[in-house]
Amino acid sequence: MNTIGWIVLIVVIVVIVVAIIVFAATAGRRRKQEADRRRAADLREDAGRAGLAAREREVNSARAAADAKQAEVDAERLRREADERERAAAEARAEQEHKLARADSVDPDVETDRHGNRVETGATPGIDGVAGEGRRPGDRQV
Repeated sequence: MNTIGWIVLIVVIVVIVVAIIVFAATAGRRRKQEADRRRAADLREDAGRAGLAAREREVNSARAAADAKQAEVDAERLRREADERERAAAEARAEQEHKLARADSVDPDVETDRHGNRVETGATPGIDGVAGEGRRPGDRQV
């Protein structure tokens, strides 16, 4: 073989080697890109699950806040009911004591002072014959 034949052979071999290197690099880059795409898809899927979990936590948080607010409203309503019942009980007690004082002022067997308060002077028979009708001194406040 002459020199030109060797040069052509070497050039052909170099071109083939360069083509193989370029093909291998391109294939490697494609495999890396495909792997990166799969990894990105997995990351997006994980992010989607994390986003869903975050929204679920937000909903649970909002629900807990609403429950707490409802509990505050219920507590306020119960406080107002308790205050109203306490006021009604005080009014009933005052009415009962007013009736007892009126009964004492009308009853000829019960001694009262000039303000209508009962004065205990010992065993004073009441309507049923029992002193003080079962009440003790100081039971009533006028």
